[in-house]
Amino acid sequence: MRCAQPGCEGSILDGYCDVCGLAAVPGSVVSGSVVSGPVVAGSGATGGAASTRSGTASSRLGTVPLGSARTTTGGSRPTRRLGGGAQTSRLGAGLTHVPPIPEVDPRQSLMNPPAVAEEKRYCSVCQAPVGRSREGSPGRSKGFCAKCRTPFDFEPKLAAGDLLGGQYEVVGRLAHGGMGWIYLARDRNVNDRWVVLKGLLNAGDPDASRAAVAEKQYLAEVEHPLIVEIYNFVTSPDGNSYIVMEYVGGRSLNNMLKDRMKANNGLFSAIPVDQAIAYIVEILPAFGYLHSLGLLYCDFKPANLIQVGDSMKLIDLGGVRRIDDDQSPIYGTVGFQAPEVAAEGTTIASDMYTVARTLAVLIFEFKGYQSQYETSLPGADEVPLFHQFDSLYRWLLKGTAARPEDRFQSADEMREQLLGVLREVSAAAGVGAVTRSTPSHLFLAPAAIADQLSWRDLPRLTVDSSDPMAAWLAGVTADQPAARFLALKGAAQQTVAVLAEQADAALRSEQVPTAEGIAHRILEADPWEWRGVWLQGLAALSRGDHVAAVAAFNAVYGQLPGELAPKLALAVACEAGGEPAVAERMYTTCARTDSAYVAAGLFGLARVAARNGQRDDALAALDRIPPTSRAFGDARRARALLLAATIDPDHALADLALAAGELEQATMQPVERADLRIRLMESALQLVRAKGPQTGVHIGTVPAVELPLRRALESAYRDAARLAPDSRQRVALVDKANAVRPRTLV
Repeated sequence: MRCAQPGCEGSILDGYCDVCGLAAVPGSVVSGSVVSGPVVAGSGATGGAASTRSGTASSRLGTVPLGSARTTTGGSRPTRRLGGGAQTSRLGAGLTHVPPIPEVDPRQSLMNPPAVAEEKRYCSVCQAPVGRSREGSPGRSKGFCAKCRTPFDFEPKLAAGDLLGGQYEVVGRLAHGGMGWIYLARDRNVNDRWVVLKGLLNAGDPDASRAAVAEKQYLAEVEHPLIVEIYNFVTSPDGNSYIVMEYVGGRSLNNMLKDRMKANNGLFSAIPVDQAIAYIVEILPAFGYLHSLGLLYCDFKPANLIQVGDSMKLIDLGGVRRIDDDQSPIYGTVGFQAPEVAAEGTTIASDMYTVARTLAVLIFEFKGYQSQYETSLPGADEVPLFHQFDSLYRWLLKGTAARPEDRFQSADEMREQLLGVLREVSAAAGVGAVTRSTPSHLFLAPAAIADQLSWRDLPRLTVDSSDPMAAWLAGVTADQPAARFLALKGAAQQTVAVLAEQADAALRSEQVPTAEGIAHRILEADPWEWRGVWLQGLAALSRGDHVAAVAAFNAVYGQLPGELAPKLALAVACEAGGEPAVAERMYTTCARTDSAYVAAGLFGLARVAARNGQRDDALAALDRIPPTSRAFGDARRARALLLAATIDPDHALADLALAAGELEQATMQPVERADLRIRLMESALQLVRAKGPQTGVHIGTVPAVELPLRRALESAYRDAARLAPDSRQRVALVDKANAVRPRTLV
């Protein structure tokens, strides 16, 4: 059975895709055809407003309050605790290429010597340094914390050759983590396969150790292609308990960073941003799977994600806990753990926080991420990558929002938006070509119009398939906005989807105050519902309030950083509202990312350039609209009009010749075409009379010589006369034709 995820060509094996790792969508495959699964609605971050020195960054613009910013003091939104073409490499979702990592002999990964460096010894409770050298004497590897008196022990408990459970023979030590030593072993009962032994806490207390094992037994039920497999739980002769896990070769992202630093003479070297995003996109379905089982991962960081071959594995399940567990210890890492966890516990939103922090650590030198920026991000003006990839910055802002209810509320939602960011990053880097449209679950495609886009031309909202009234809305057949509005008022339930459709119909029937009132109702019911702000932006644009429109669309962009529709809307509002730099940046992103947005983006770039007096840039933008586009004829029309309106005195005839050539391919109304042809021939005739004939130059098919030009102009006047709406204009045009007609003997 084929995977139902958009753009994925994998197959469903054991309930999960062997390419993207997502669960099968029930009822999604019928006779080989693929149907998209349900949409997870966006959550509400406030869309951070870090200032930047650049005038092109959207984060400096005003933004409508959304999410927690709309709530009264103390108000909150309960964060959800329960979740809801083939390439050589599967990583990158077909949008970029990630080099595979070969699997190596695990014995090459053993520590030699097996000792924890003194600078890495910290108390497990208060994080104070322990076991450090004093006055030339080496630090103790075992003892008590001088600050809180908690015992510490960095000595290995198992040695090579030890046999646990009658079948697991220890080979050596792989690493030392927060729960003690991690060992490499062979499973003597299963073909000597490699396994990993990881200790459980409370090892010094047999009863507590047994309780820890009982608490973790549910991990054996976790079975997903992106998650390390738990085989067993065993106890050593001294009473210590261990999880027996699948051995995963390859390299962890943490080791990749270390390797890159070593190759860069000790200086930080970030993982290429498209590859880093690909890693996170790949592993997010594993989080969705855990959440669907009622489990939280809790301690995600670069050390816990391994690339082996062309796939990823989430390892180290020692910190996994049940979502409804409010008693057992919470394990996390400073700089990755969400700020509310210590006081409020863990949620899906806190897991999403660790994912966003991990991506940040991978893609730039995040100095102070465990101190100054322990719970925040640097501003866009401090990190060049943030300015380069604005959508990525906005995604990180939402993923690491201070309040959990303002973050992504599910792994599916986070992944969907990050995929959109990856498309933009790959397109900007020239890694991925714009070859097809990627349908959005949230918006329809935009109109491709050369003239200034109005609010009516922006992408329309789709109906959320998970809305209780989705099926009913599909049956509403009234096409006229006023009739549709009345039909929608009769809905049995006034859900978000129904209200959004009502507001849209009200706008299109010129009932702007009514539409704004409905948008306000949506936001009153749910301050995190970005659709209400989107509708406010459309209403503001319809009444010419560009400042309000910019603020609204900028807020929606902060909620949906991977979607192009908010960027196009923001570009339109900024173009009309005197923010050409931001408009140009948003149009550029749209034009190079998705074929459905190419024409709208390039037309926008051409308008911005033309207003700035950059005629050649405007012409170049219009020329990039391909002949296969339905907007090609409109692009030729725009080029012809622009050339005719801005003739370069030094290349006047050449410009007229270009304009005439564009006229032949342009999509135009007959009257407009006739008028433009007259303008071109009049200008050409005037130039030839002033400078003489131009050998080899043609205005369309007419040589740049006076007699042929006069005949062509006469013909153009007579064509226009036949199209004139009244007799007065016809007579005037015929008189002009007679006046320019060459004298003959006939």
